[in-house]
Amino acid sequence: MKLKGSSKKRVFKSIICLVIIYLLFSITFYYSLRNSNNVNNTKFINFLLEGGNSHLLEEHKLIDIVNSSTNYLFNIDFKNPSTILNLGIFKEKSSSIELEYNDDYSNLEELKKVSSYIEDPNPVDINNPIVYIYNSHQLENYNSTNLDIYGITPNVLMASYLLKEKLNSRGISTIVEDANLTEFLSLNGWDHTNSYKASRIFILDKKNKYSSLKYFIDIHRDSVGRSGTTTNIGGKDYAKILFVVGLEHDNYKDNLKTSEEINGIVDKYYPGLSKGILKKEGIGVDGIYNQDISSNSILIEVGGVDNTIDEVLNTVEALSNSLYFYINGDNNE
Repeated sequence: MKLKGSSKKRVFKSIICLVIIYLLFSITFYYSLRNSNNVNNTKFINFLLEGGNSHLLEEHKLIDIVNSSTNYLFNIDFKNPSTILNLGIFKEKSSSIELEYNDDYSNLEELKKVSSYIEDPNPVDINNPIVYIYNSHQLENYNSTNLDIYGITPNVLMASYLLKEKLNSRGISTIVEDANLTEFLSLNGWDHTNSYKASRIFILDKKNKYSSLKYFIDIHRDSVGRSGTTTNIGGKDYAKILFVVGLEHDNYKDNLKTSEEINGIVDKYYPGLSKGILKKEGIGVDGIYNQDISSNSILIEVGGVDNTIDEVLNTVEALSNSLYFYINGDNNE
C-alpha cells in the first residue's frame, strides 16, 4: 500500500512537471511569435488569396493548445474573459435581430487598440479603373482570435483589398483607397464625426483623377453579435451583408435602385447572405454617406465584429461574383 501511494505521488509530480514545462514552452513560443517578423498583414492577405490556411496552422502552428481546445469545446477564450459570462446562468436570451447601422464612430480610440492601418499588399497601377473601394471607417475590425498572436488585425480595409483582388481577377478593373484615413483625421485636427468628410475628399480626388470610375463602394462592418451576422450556405459559413442607403440627398433613388439590383443578384445566387437594404434618414444619422457623389454609390456592411476573416473571405467571393454579374449582365436570368 505504501509503495502504491508513493507511485501515485511520483506520477502526480511528473504530471505537474510536464504541465510546468509545457506552460513555459508555450509562453516562450507565444512571445517569440509576437515578436517575429515572419508573419504580417501583407503576407496573411496573400495567404488568403492563394487559398492557404487562414490561421497559418501549416507554417506557423499556434502553440497555445489549452486555450484553443477550451475555445473549441466550450467557447471559452482565456484571453477574453468575457466569454465565460456567455455560459450557463449568465447567458442572456437571444432577441430578434433588427436591421441597423451604427452612425456613431465615437469608439475610434478603442478601435485603435485592436485594429490598425494596413498597406495594400499588391499595389498595381490601373489606368482605367471602373470600381473604387474605400472605407470611411477603416479601423472597423473583425474577430482576431488565433490571429492576434501574429499581430494580424483583420478589418474592413483587409476585406477591401481582398475584394479588389477578386474583382481584378474577374476582369473588373478595381482600385482601393489605401491612404491612412485615421492619420488624415489627426493631421487635420478632426475627430471621428468627420470620417465621411475625410473619405469624401479622397473620393472626389479619385473621381477627378479617373474619369473611368463608375462604381463607388464603401465597405463597413456591423456591430451586432455573431448570430445576426453569420449564415451557412452549402455547408460554408458566410458573413452576412447589409446595404445602407441614405435618403437625404437628390441621388438617393438612383442609389436605392443600384443597391436593390445588386441585392437581387445576391439573393438569387446566395439566398440568406443579404439582410436586405436599410434606408437611413432623420436626426442622429448622416443620411448622405457621400452617396450624393454618384448614382452608383454603394455602402455595404460586410459581416460584424464577431465574424472571422475566413467567413468574410467567403462573402467577398460571393460579392465579387454578384458585382461581376451586375456590371456585365446576369446571363442566367
